[in-house]
Amino acid sequence: MIGAVLAGGRGKRFGGDKLLYRINGKPLILYTIERLETAKKIDEIILVASKDNAEKLEKLGYRVVVDNLLIGPMGGVYTALSLGDAFVVAGDMPLLVPEFVDFIISEFKKSGKTACVPRWENGYLEPLHAAYSSAFREVLEEKIKAGNYALNRAIREVNPCYLPIESLPEEWRESFFNVNTREDLGKLHKG
Repeated sequence: MIGAVLAGGRGKRFGGDKLLYRINGKPLILYTIERLETAKKIDEIILVASKDNAEKLEKLGYRVVVDNLLIGPMGGVYTALSLGDAFVVAGDMPLLVPEFVDFIISEFKKSGKTACVPRWENGYLEPLHAAYSSAFREVLEEKIKAGNYALNRAIREVNPCYLPIESLPEEWRESFFNVNTREDLGKLHKG
């Protein structure tokens, strides 16, 4: 399965290009990529980026696919699925747990559903830490044509495979940690 790392954000809350921000000499996004590479069920890593970010990210040595829609996460997922089924993760999730990725992909394949998404007890979804079938792209295309860019709503409409987070190993939850602000970097160093 493709491992698609979304790298299209502008980093407004962070105050700059957070994905290339260096932590211990290495760009933040590389932490996510390197962990994703160790997941056994990932065959290829691609980066989904805006045209503006693509050139900078190509220097990391991974295939970069340009998201020309620029409508947020839905556009990134839509672009990634043009290449086939994909596990999609945000580029700012440096504590990604490879075993959790493999578990999600296994459950996705067993379910036969178009999406397999971790869900919190309160109903909150983790759509940027989920597996999607390329068939989900058709659903997204309809939403995009209608101007509805709410990824969670599209997911809920396809009767996905939900993974109840509270029933999973607690140590997997660190996988959801993402860096939005410079203060989050402090949490990363403590963890």
